[in-house]
Amino acid sequence: MSTYTRRRLSDAPFLAAATGATPSRRPVWFMRMAGRSLPEYRELRKRVGMLESCFDPELVCEFTMQPVRRHGVDAAILFSDIVVPLKAAGIDLDIVPGVGPVIASPVRDVADVRALPRLRPEEVGAVAEGVRLLTAALGDIPLIGFAGAPFTLASYLIEGGPSKNHERTKAMMHADPQTWHALLGALTDITIVFLRAQLAAGVDAIQLFDSWAGALSLADYRRFVLPHSERVFAEVADAGVPRIHFGIGTGELLGAMGEAGADVVGVDWRVPLTEAVRRVGPGKALQGNLDPAVLFAGPEVIRAETRRIVGEADEAITMGATGHIFNLGHGVLPDTDPGVLTELVGYIHEL
Repeated sequence: MSTYTRRRLSDAPFLAAATGATPSRRPVWFMRMAGRSLPEYRELRKRVGMLESCFDPELVCEFTMQPVRRHGVDAAILFSDIVVPLKAAGIDLDIVPGVGPVIASPVRDVADVRALPRLRPEEVGAVAEGVRLLTAALGDIPLIGFAGAPFTLASYLIEGGPSKNHERTKAMMHADPQTWHALLGALTDITIVFLRAQLAAGVDAIQLFDSWAGALSLADYRRFVLPHSERVFAEVADAGVPRIHFGIGTGELLGAMGEAGADVVGVDWRVPLTEAVRRVGPGKALQGNLDPAVLFAGPEVIRAETRRIVGEADEAITMGATGHIFNLGHGVLPDTDPGVLTELVGYIHEL
């Protein structure tokens, strides 16, 4: 890790809640808050592609700052994409509007795995420079760095893009576990390099997104995925920053995901926080978990659901959770009214 002197932000509510201290207010931030729903983001993005934006330090800084300025959230999340380290390493891919990441030459056998490039820190230098710009611009707001987890990256590489059923991915897992673990090992290396570059540049926390892990059974997750996610968290532990683990549809996996080594476990909207703490076990903070679709239901419903979640979170803390960070149970939906998010932040802070 670099000799970067991290900002002293011990009073920041987000970091307090993530580390078991008592925050001055309940912290809130939103996944996918940088972009899609913001008119100022859409205006700038008319002139530049998604991946191009992720490798432009000035745009990384601007897009990360936009929701912080607008909503008054308690943490910023780095503007990036989970396939950025793959692109930086030299894998031929693009993010197709309306589709998502598309891989030019999917990984299908051991020869493809052996041919995968490694990631060098200098190849994500633009991302690191964006982080440095942000730590200067954010004042006392913590910055969350992130990466896609090895399983989710593997699924994109094997399927060639987004998949509903992950059939090729699961087929490789079961039919050729040796090749599978070699692939996950290579992707774990890439993920660690990417996160350590962000940490060296000054991020104050990291989140590992295992977006597609919810497609797995608990037994398959433990056998094929958990060891690799564990290694990611172990390799960044020396940075001393909070580590968050999140996946969508992962209610049945929460206990195992908690074992991977994170300090905070993200919970989607399907599992109440009081049940999540039972599954995760004591000693970790929880993050979540308002259904993003509720933001379309009007202020009375939003406030009622927010109060319910806050109440469940407080009960979860009495059951052994070390803190609560308010968030959605997944990302902000593109048609969300930004004003609704701003009002929600204010309401949570009032509570």
